[in-house]
Amino acid sequence: MSAPLAPSLLGRALGALGALAAVLATAFVVAPRALAGDFADERDLRDAFRAAFVEYWRSGDRDFSPALESVVDYWFRYHVAKGVIAALLLIVLVALGALLWRAFLRGRGLGAGRNAAFASAGVVVTALAVFSLLAVMANVQGAVAPYASLLPMLTGGDTDSEHAETRARVRQQLAESVSGNGETSPALAVMISDFSLYHVAMAVIAAVVAIVLLGLSVVAWKRFPRSADTRARRVLGSFGVLAALSSLASIVVVVANTTTVADPGPALLALFDGGW
Repeated sequence: MSAPLAPSLLGRALGALGALAAVLATAFVVAPRALAGDFADERDLRDAFRAAFVEYWRSGDRDFSPALESVVDYWFRYHVAKGVIAALLLIVLVALGALLWRAFLRGRGLGAGRNAAFASAGVVVTALAVFSLLAVMANVQGAVAPYASLLPMLTGGDTDSEHAETRARVRQQLAESVSGNGETSPALAVMISDFSLYHVAMAVIAAVVAIVLLGLSVVAWKRFPRSADTRARRVLGSFGVLAALSSLASIVVVVANTTTVADPGPALLALFDGGW
């Protein structure tokens, strides 16, 4: 085992990592839109996407129109920026959590109040790390299939007559495609293909995460009986259970997305019916 950090060094390390985590958390919220450029806010993006989608759908072409290509490229850059920042935040939070839990395990004689502070901070940081992991997963998925990631913006909210008419036609074609009673237009084929890719991406991502979490759970449970310290056993047991449950949740995500990939039409139709 590595030697414990001196209190002063530990304090500086915790402070530096905490400050870096705060900066990255702020950047996650405010930086991606500025880095991606083009659109002022979500409403501006939604309006631009809807107008570009109507133009594209009416063209009958398979290839995106310049306007739609611009929106999809922006959304790709947005998700890449958000995913990179979330990944950096996850790394910092893991390092911060490791220091906090190590300090807690080696903190006998420091007083109940200080030990409780280390434990509480460790729980909070662990929870934030889980949320950061989810953010990484979602943004990688959005970067892999940015067009499908934009599709929910076609539903809900205020709409004009052109958009409402186009959406109704999309829904009609989808319903006919699902029932096998109609032809699939080039634009609809692209939509179904990217929607399927969107779910393939999450299935793969969740499978990788499930494997990693399962490995961490195994490591924790292997160390559990070897530790004679009650406090260490509680921490190892808690992490073992958390990793195992999170792995099971990831497996459920894999199954759900794989099912959608096998038959994407009904799920895409549900989206346009407002069910996603």
